Amino acid sequence: MENEAMEMIEMLYSMVAEAKRMPLAADKVVIERDAVLGLIEELRDSLPAQITEAKRLLSAKEEFIANAKREAEQIRKTAEDKARMLVEEEEIVKIAKMRSQEVTTTTEQKCAELRRVANAYVDDAMRRTEEAIMAALEEVRGSRTNFRSAAGVTGSAPKAAPQPRTGGQQTPQSFEVMTVDEFDDEE
Repeated sequence: MENEAMEMIEMLYSMVAEAKRMPLAADKVVIERDAVLGLIEELRDSLPAQITEAKRLLSAKEEFIANAKREAEQIRKTAEDKARMLVEEEEIVKIAKMRSQEVTTTTEQKCAELRRVANAYVDDAMRRTEEAIMAALEEVRGSRTNFRSAAGVTGSAPKAAPQPRTGGQQTPQSFEVMTVDEFDDEE
């Protein structure tokens, strides 16, 4: 899912970077509107899927904890039932109370451990999802800034400066500006 979003951002960037320049307007390019809008729509559609996945993980965590609580309650009830059956004899009662306490303690420890593991797993999954969404957003902002710079568009700047990517790929920070004569020579 994350790779799809990144691929779409790369395709958008390539479309703008490789677009043919307009004659007599070196800072303007011609791009296929439908292709760019299609990619933007796909990107917009894929981000809610990542958010849905994070919500699903949160729901799974809550269900996991509820199951652990039910299991702990069942173990506790089983221990109490066994203890009641052994009430007849004092020695057996003492042993049953000790065992019941051990089972309760063990169950509480297991429940706490299951809760800790579930919380850590969901937190990690949500962190990775958040990082993927933030990376995609930063790339879109960076591409938008580069596009605006290349196209000479003025207006409101993005609210947050894009952070450089650390995945080994470098995003160009500027475009080469050509004169009309240089543009004609390339053709």
